[in-house]
Amino acid sequence: MTLVPYSKNGEQKTKPTQHSVKELRSIGLQPDIVVGRCADPLDAQTREKIALFCDVPRNAVFSNPNVDDIYHVPLMVEDEGLDKYVMDHLGLAGEALPADSRDSAWRDRITRETEGEVTIAVVGKYGLEDAYISVHEALKHAGLKQRVDVEREWVHAENLADGYDGSLDDVDGVVVPGGFGSRGTEGKIEAIRYARENDLPFLGLCLGFQMAVVEFARNVLDLAGAHSAELDEETPYPVVDLLPEQEDLDDMGGTMRLGTHVTEIEPGTLAHDLYGGPSCEERHRHRYEVNPEYIPDLEEAGLVFSGTSGRRMEILELPEHPYFVGTQFHPEFRSRPTRASPPFVGLMDAVTALGGER
Repeated sequence: MTLVPYSKNGEQKTKPTQHSVKELRSIGLQPDIVVGRCADPLDAQTREKIALFCDVPRNAVFSNPNVDDIYHVPLMVEDEGLDKYVMDHLGLAGEALPADSRDSAWRDRITRETEGEVTIAVVGKYGLEDAYISVHEALKHAGLKQRVDVEREWVHAENLADGYDGSLDDVDGVVVPGGFGSRGTEGKIEAIRYARENDLPFLGLCLGFQMAVVEFARNVLDLAGAHSAELDEETPYPVVDLLPEQEDLDDMGGTMRLGTHVTEIEPGTLAHDLYGGPSCEERHRHRYEVNPEYIPDLEEAGLVFSGTSGRRMEILELPEHPYFVGTQFHPEFRSRPTRASPPFVGLMDAVTALGGER
């Protein structure tokens, strides 16, 4: 793959491609296929020049033009015929399915028209979208499934640390993602309080789940100063505490509770409806958990822990809320365009059901 830039007069230039192939040949490699990366599809003359000067067949020169969304790239590659050429070149053409019998789930999901737009606030402390890229993509996947465009609005948690500032007034839902460290956590707690008290659909992930427990303990149970022992070692009410198996660890490398674990889901709960069954498998990355000492009081006050893994609380929800869900695990890690994450789909369902009635 090589860059095909434009000259000042708008002509596609092949010199960078020629030089790239020359360098490749100098180490003993000859390309079978050349893909031209350009803002627009390669024109016929450009393809001819690349084929001639790079010593590849004319039909082995393909375009990789700009597309509106990264998920359109596989569709563009297929439309260019690159997949068929590779199969023919490798002698696999006999195993190819006819075009009308190919699995069309990807194309249907990616290209179908949307029926509206929603705005979801992502409340975090890292000022880069890439820090929450899996969350952003999971929201996009849920939007694709529900046929809505998802506008993701970045809300800096530290701006909410001294109280609510109105930044969630015009959004349709809020996600509080995972993270480490104490910076921004008071703002996250304030965002969660606002979502809970104002029927704003909410999804908390990992640290967001833990801060939902902290917020509920402070503002519903009236446990002033309640916090996570990770973030405030002096808290009088450590409603989130260290996992027992972490207590004697000195090495803070890959020693967290990591990887896929099974969560058992309580029948009759929202989580059971979301996952469509009595259990789910999701990926984890944490050292702290809901402190078992406080679970009876939290549940008596109305917080429902609908998913558990042994003694560990994995999913929380508020039954009287349009959508208030938190997960100790990271459902965004397993989300895909054709297999959107259930908690994110549930968030999108709640947002679209409200229809801007907040």
